[in-house]
Amino acid sequence: MKVLILGVRGVPGVEGGVETHVEHLYPRLAAQGCDVEIIVRTPFIPPEQRRYGTIRLRRLWAPRRPGLEAFVHSVLGVIYAALVRPDILHIHAIGPAIVTPMARLLGLTVIVTNHGPDYNRDKWGSVARGVLRLGEYFGMRYAHGRIAISKVIAELVEIKYERQSEIIPNGVLQNQPCRDTDQIERFGLHSGRYFLQVGRLVPEKRQLDLIQAYRSVSPREWQLVIVGRIADDPYSTAVSAAAREAGVVITGFQSGQTLRQLYSHAGAFVLPSSHEGLPIALLEALSYGVPTLASAIPANLEVGLGEASYFPLGDIEALAMKLKQLSAQPWDAPARAKRQRWVTERYDWDRIAAQTIKMYSRTIDQGS
Repeated sequence: MKVLILGVRGVPGVEGGVETHVEHLYPRLAAQGCDVEIIVRTPFIPPEQRRYGTIRLRRLWAPRRPGLEAFVHSVLGVIYAALVRPDILHIHAIGPAIVTPMARLLGLTVIVTNHGPDYNRDKWGSVARGVLRLGEYFGMRYAHGRIAISKVIAELVEIKYERQSEIIPNGVLQNQPCRDTDQIERFGLHSGRYFLQVGRLVPEKRQLDLIQAYRSVSPREWQLVIVGRIADDPYSTAVSAAAREAGVVITGFQSGQTLRQLYSHAGAFVLPSSHEGLPIALLEALSYGVPTLASAIPANLEVGLGEASYFPLGDIEALAMKLKQLSAQPWDAPARAKRQRWVTERYDWDRIAAQTIKMYSRTIDQGS
């Protein structure tokens, strides 16, 4: 089965939830016999990088300009797909899905994964929101098959477009916490004595809420660490300024051993965001057995944590109280091990890969 992937900036090690999803899913499909090729964008992958394991990477040009990057790259990607004729063109995210009708007209079999209503992100203006809504409409109405990464998204699609979706969630690896501390020590951190947030510095991740809550309680001997790429934009500037005033550590984007150590030694992970599809960073924290706090939005609630792990979105006082409670009573090793087992059984990448291949086969059979 020849599968072509469209809609990601690049893999591996490129920041973003969709990119992480693709990075973990498709090596498993390739290992099960799929011929996988991923279309990536030139600004994110160097020219010499042509493969990711057994997967081919096809670099296509994309302008480094928000609002145009995904659209132009997606159009070029569909033209390329029309030339190589995959059995399945799998488009990830609703923005790139705007080219679904074009792909259908070119005779391609299309599956679209809806990773969430991106038009709800705070960073988009009215024009961009309109384009994303159109992408969702085209992707959900005209794809041969639809995947939703959560029940919340599947219900949204059914209500808005009267279309059924296969629910195939994000997954997690079976991560084993590491004992090494050399990387966290570079940032002046102590094992088990810091709150961690991992994600892009964008308004919907609500880093400013977290900094304000942390600053209001200043738990003794606990630090706050924010991991994410620092961009040249007003929100990143505001977060950096607030972090300096509150003594918060901002590490920039991290991956590999450094990120593994940050998760392994965190006292707690915090996700106060206002918008998520199914939060991979939260699942990764759980896979290390880290105690977690998350805003009580539908996507976070669907993960299924206990009531004590949630707080009302935007409620700084409630978040501060939860931070104080966690710093006073950190989890022990048995509690962390129990959380690890729970999340890895529930969000297993191998099972997710098997579900995806079944959907590919079913979609091809229905079209033949």
